[in-house]
Amino acid sequence: MEIDVRGPRFGAALTTAVLAVVLVTGSGWLLLAQSAVFAVGAGAGVRNSPYSWLFRAVVRPRIGPPPATEDPAPPRFAQAVGLAFAVVGVIGYLVGPRWLGLAATACALAAAFLNAAFAYCLGCELYLLLRRSTTGSA
Repeated sequence: MEIDVRGPRFGAALTTAVLAVVLVTGSGWLLLAQSAVFAVGAGAGVRNSPYSWLFRAVVRPRIGPPPATEDPAPPRFAQAVGLAFAVVGVIGYLVGPRWLGLAATACALAAAFLNAAFAYCLGCELYLLLRRSTTGSA
């Protein structure tokens, strides 16, 4: 089932805000909460993530039907990539070294910001590149 193209971008905006707070505060616990959001999106699908639910329940009724839809597989893969960076960040913040938490969070923040601000999803692009390389199709 296709998803509204605006949903992942909304989720990326919320993720950007959360990750910015993590960088400012150094809160490994807040990053752990964001990791849980990523885990739901990656494991259960982006339609089931908390940010997607918020988008469908609060935002979408106010902005109307989607201008376009997309395959949920690339954003789901992007959630898995975000989860990987967030888990590394949590380890860095809660176990050490702290610079690892900062670096992993900064990388995840950069990717989320690109999606939120410019609708450019690095994880989605990586998914498409990997799919092309394994299937041999363009």
